[in-house]
Order: sequence, then structure tokens, then C-alpha cells
Amino acid sequence: MSALHLYDKLLQFTLFQGMSHADLMEVVTHTKIGFHKFPKGKRLVSAGEPCNRLSFLINGSLQAEHVADNRAYRVIERLSAPYLPEPERLFGIHQQYSHTYTTLTDVNLITIDKQEVMLLMETQLVFRLNMVNLLATETQRLLHHPWRTCPKSLRERIILFFFAHCQYPAGPKTFYILMQQLADHLNDSRLDVSQALNGLQADGLLTLHRGRIEIPMLERLLM
Repeated sequence: MSALHLYDKLLQFTLFQGMSHADLMEVVTHTKIGFHKFPKGKRLVSAGEPCNRLSFLINGSLQAEHVADNRAYRVIERLSAPYLPEPERLFGIHQQYSHTYTTLTDVNLITIDKQEVMLLMETQLVFRLNMVNLLATETQRLLHHPWRTCPKSLRERIILFFFAHCQYPAGPKTFYILMQQLADHLNDSRLDVSQALNGLQADGLLTLHRGRIEIPMLERLLM
């Protein structure tokens, strides 16, 4: 990949935005960057594997699967380029991926190993600030959750459940969960949860199957 093409690709990502042309060309020239192409259906990483590099999705789409701690349900999302999966997992107590990622199309990735990331944080002020801002924003978002307005209805509680269990708050999602499991999680009756879900289906916002809920566009649930 030419330096100019790589320059354009990196600028798609928050970590490199705001860097001068000279700084970014220095990154391209002196940083050990990996270039990878994978076919459709390739598992890139499994939940629980060490996160020891940043992987920038520059072309194509991935499937991200997250399984509940008690294994009772799981969520599948479609993530499209440009996307950077779980950069916060590079540091902290749990430095393992929380999702399993599989390619949905042919994809291209740019990777930067952890040692190179740390070197960039030492030598590139804008990159360091972008990384701090990224981690701080995620922390602030999570800390704000307990202070949000409580849902006024079961329908709103279900929608909140969907959003709380997704990495990216838009696009297609698939929840593999039984009606009774969802009712237990929401501390409500199976009948009431069923009626609320059927109301969402009647509005064209999701499709119900046995043990599976298909949401074509998550963001439409807020409309």
C-alpha cells in the first residue's frame, strides 16, 4: 500500500484525526504496520483471546458475537469499515477480547502491535491525546448509565436492553434469547414481554423467531 493511500486510510479513524501531514507521514514511515486480507467466513479472533494489537478494519464487514456470562443468550452484530474493534482491551485488567469476530465479506485490516502503539503514544502528542479521549469518552459513557432517565414502559425497557448489549448503536442485530430469559432479565412476565415484542414487530422494527430476534436497524427503535 502506498504511503499516500495509507495516509488516507488512517485518517478515517479517530486515533489519527487532527495529526498534521508531517506527523502522519512520520507514523507511516517509521511505524511497523501490518497489512492483512482475509476471505469471507474467516474467524479473526475468539472471545477470551489476548488483545495485543489494534486492528483497523479498512474494507469490508465483520460479524461480532458476544455471549452472556451465564451462556444464556448471545448477540450478533454486523460492523462495517471503517471500524476499530475494542481498543480499550489493549490496556487495563482484562486484556482479552470480549467478542468473537468473523468476516462477513472479504476484508482488509491494518494492524499495529501494542509495543508500536505505546511508542506512538510516547512520540506523537495528538495520537496520545486521541487515545486518552477515546478511553475517557467510553468511561464517561458507562459511568453515566445509572443516571439516565428510567424507562417509562416495558417497551422502553426492552429497547434499552437491546442498546445496552450492542457495541455499535446502529445497524442490524440478532439476539438469540428465549422469551422467558428476556422476561427474567427484565423482571417481568413472559406474557407482557411477548405482547411488547409483538407490538415492536407490528411496527416493523423487528422480527420474532423461536429463540431469535432480528433487528434490521437498531437506531429505528428510538424513532
